[in-house]
Amino acid sequence: MKVLESKHVMWAAMFLALAAPALSQTPLPPVTEPMSLSGPRFGVTVLSDSIVRRLKDDASLKVASVVSQFGWQFEKQWVTGESGPTPITECVLLLGGLDQGVVLPSLSWLVGIRTTGGTEFGVGPNVSPLGVGLVIAAGMTMRAGALNIPFNVAVVPSTSGARVSVLTGFNRRKQ
Repeated sequence: MKVLESKHVMWAAMFLALAAPALSQTPLPPVTEPMSLSGPRFGVTVLSDSIVRRLKDDASLKVASVVSQFGWQFEKQWVTGESGPTPITECVLLLGGLDQGVVLPSLSWLVGIRTTGGTEFGVGPNVSPLGVGLVIAAGMTMRAGALNIPFNVAVVPSTSGARVSVLTGFNRRKQ
């Protein structure tokens, strides 16, 4: 009987020894759905002289070096915790030049990070009548209750010249 009891004690000790590393692991946080932060955007874009010339020569569009921007930003934010940066992805569809009687569409897809303080950075592809480029954006989102008010600066350097946009808008946090 003592042999049988010592085998049970040995198996129980081995089981606990092997289970100890699994018990010491930090439990995973619950999975959350991404938060939608979509909303309207408006602002201005400054076009380099070479872009203004190219639009005139290639597309017969006469525009000033500063054009208005109106559009919509589709944004998803993944909540990863209360203290760390949060990954975001956004698709920004803009119509520029409406103040000058022209339509200059632009579509950007950005992937980035937002800090708990609201500072954000992103990068991704941009498609416009001028071709394909890379957009680099940074900004700050102010919060007032459930309302978010973003202020962003985006730069699209390309072989045609550079475009610099300053945009703002608003959205409401909802799960």
